[in-house]
Amino acid sequence: MRFTHPDGSRVHLAYCTNVHPAEDIDGLMRQLRVFGGGIRAELDVDRLGVGLWLPAPLAAHLADHPDLDRLRATLDDHGLEVVTLNAFPYRGFHDPVVKKAVYSPDWVETRRLEYTLTCARLLARLLPDDAARGSISTVPLAWRAPWYSDRRLRAHELLDRLAEGLTKQTAETGRPIRVGLEPEPGCVVETVDDAIDQLSGIDTDHIGLCLDACHLAVAFEDPTAAVRRLVDAGLPIVKTQASAALHAAAPADRATRQALSSYAEDRFLHQVRERGPSRIAERDDLPEAVDGRRALRGDGPWRVHFHVPIHRRPEPPLESTRGELGETLDALLGGPVALTDHVEMETYTWSVLPERQRPGSDAELISGLTAELRWVADRMRRAGLETT
Repeated sequence: MRFTHPDGSRVHLAYCTNVHPAEDIDGLMRQLRVFGGGIRAELDVDRLGVGLWLPAPLAAHLADHPDLDRLRATLDDHGLEVVTLNAFPYRGFHDPVVKKAVYSPDWVETRRLEYTLTCARLLARLLPDDAARGSISTVPLAWRAPWYSDRRLRAHELLDRLAEGLTKQTAETGRPIRVGLEPEPGCVVETVDDAIDQLSGIDTDHIGLCLDACHLAVAFEDPTAAVRRLVDAGLPIVKTQASAALHAAAPADRATRQALSSYAEDRFLHQVRERGPSRIAERDDLPEAVDGRRALRGDGPWRVHFHVPIHRRPEPPLESTRGELGETLDALLGGPVALTDHVEMETYTWSVLPERQRPGSDAELISGLTAELRWVADRMRRAGLETT
């Protein structure tokens, strides 16, 4: 889906395919046919954006194989376009247990650089002819520990090599690609201030941030102030992920604790932040926050890193941060200049929602993703954009 900002620039909206578990070429083709085509039909639009997740083995396969032409043909046949890739998970994103493995390899390892550059080469070949540029989201350097000065230096060396590779590729193809590191709770880059500190000196022509609205809300950051600090620091927002976190206003309440427990599951990491009177307390996963010797007291509201469906409210007494998502979109798109041109709706947790809330069929998942995209599109229009 495409929009025009009052400044005349184009803004693309897509949904992220990391919600789907398949990691080979046949599975990818089915995702595009069944879900991409199905969502586009329900939305009744000429063209639907998909933010592809290409696991490292599949990306390597496509880099030098005729299947890439097959992929392009499938996208065209089903009215789909790709301007952004999600290269955060390396592989195995729907394994039975993922947790902290999602951050590996990090930006201290050459494998992360190679994977990202491979994705950039693929994206340059998948971009629509009239797209101004492409974007890729990636790991926020690493999980927070261990993080010593030698690891920071190594990460900056690899980011410099990334910028060199992207510069060379743009010169060869004429298709600019930018990479955005995605701040996330518990990582070296968790907040906007972390990003400004840790990414000082990077090549901002090619590297910036992927701003995830769920992660921003979990950190209790004010969207307007956060965006302003990034602009003042000269860090570009190359991509925005439209997402909502789980919010508990009264986590000390017994019924609220029980409701939160229903979201504790084995696959993904669900970091928790509690805003107390004088500080923000943190736990790395929901089960340890809810129960046990390290359980949080519930002295203030909780935000949980669980990407809940955007279009509907969680069952009471829980809430979501979709209001903060709306504020984030306003901060980025409601001003005289568009501060991002790629918006990717990313709710990858449909399969691990509390059982009663999970889709029971492909058709139900298509309807849910369609409803989320409608909500985001309507909110973008409220920010002043027009459908192209």
